[in-house]
This record gives sequence, C-alpha cells and structure tokens, in this order.
Amino acid sequence: MPKTARPLLLLLVPLVACGGPSPEAPHKHADHHHAHSTVHHDFSDAAGWAKQFDDPARDAWQKPAEVAQLLALAPGMTVVDLGAGTGYFGRYLAGPVGASGKLVALDVEPNMITYMKERFAKEGLANAEPRVCPTDSTGLAAASADRILIVDTWHHIERRTEYAKHLATVLEPGGFVLIVDFTQETDKGPPREHRIRAEQVVEELGAGGLDATIVEEALPDQYAVKGSKKPSP
Repeated sequence: MPKTARPLLLLLVPLVACGGPSPEAPHKHADHHHAHSTVHHDFSDAAGWAKQFDDPARDAWQKPAEVAQLLALAPGMTVVDLGAGTGYFGRYLAGPVGASGKLVALDVEPNMITYMKERFAKEGLANAEPRVCPTDSTGLAAASADRILIVDTWHHIERRTEYAKHLATVLEPGGFVLIVDFTQETDKGPPREHRIRAEQVVEELGAGGLDATIVEEALPDQYAVKGSKKPSP
C-alpha cells in the first residue's frame, strides 16, 4: 500500500500497543491537555520486551481472543494492528481474515518488525505483513483498511483528534477503529494521571469525524471504544 503524502501529526512515543507494555513496563507518556514529564524508553531489544509483552499471564487480563471478537473480522478484510510490538495479537487477527485477507502489523521500531517477521513465519501467518511505520502517521493509503486495532497505546498519542482524522481517512467506508485502553480503576497500566477515560476517547474520535461509542466487553482492566466511518451512500 502506498504511503500517505504527508505525516499528519507527531507521536511522542513508539507505537507499541498491540504487543504493548505490560503493566510492569515503564511507559513514556504525553498528554494533549497538559505537559507531563516522560520516561524515555528504548524498545529496540525486541527479544527482551517479548518476555513482558508475551508473558502468558497477560492473556488473563488482556483477553486477546475476546478483543479480536470485538472487531467482527471476516475473510477478505484488511486489519491493521497499530503498534504491534512483538506481534502478540497476530494470530488472533490474521486467522479470521483468512488467506484472502491481510494483517498489516505496524510499529516504528525496526527490530520489532524483524522480530514479528520471524514470529509470523514460525506461526505460519502467511497473510501477516509487518511494516515499519512513521512516528507521525500510519503510512497507509486512504480507504485501505477495514479494521484498525489500537491496544494500550491511545494514551501515548499527542494531538489525538488530528490522529483520529488520519485514521478516518485510512478506513474503508463502513470500517472502524477499536481502541482498547486501561480504566481508571485498574491497578494495571500507566499512572492514573496519564490514563484517558473512555468518554474522552469517544470525544476525540468524534472530533476526528468518526461515529464513536463505548462498546460492551468483558475485559477486567480495560475499556473498548469503537469509532466507525460512515458507509458509502
């Protein structure tokens, strides 16, 4: 898929959500309302991060199969894992879209891409394509994705309304983005002052031109917000 002509915004951290930091991993944060200090963080050691991102204990609270079900994937779709990290969600996304579909796994860290390529080959995910993406854009063409999954990352992004506008251009008409992030109540995730409430995510996606709603889920520590692009007339 060709890249968009111009980056649309600046992300202050690597997009590592979908293989994202475990609750114990230090985070690097930005807030679009207030300036917070950041914890600078190197994600180049993919194998080292895999011990946290892919810890079997994560499955109990992240519930990857349930998250994938919220995407309502079907054969032939293109699904984007934005901030795929080590490819934690890979098999849950590539399987449902089938050989006629595609998983595009994006991350800004080249070592993560190398790690995912090896991982997906071992897992037999021939329809999964890891790609390095810009730090300030997905790098995807307009109307090129049916679904976009962003897990444990939305709270990292500065100028989120602008990014939501970009996501709206990337989505096919009738497609949607699903944002999964930490609740205020859980003891997992980043410090509470860096978390974003689900209602705020709805506002940000709505300001970006998407029809956003909080969706029903069974996640113990997180919420899910869906932002849909209107179908073609």
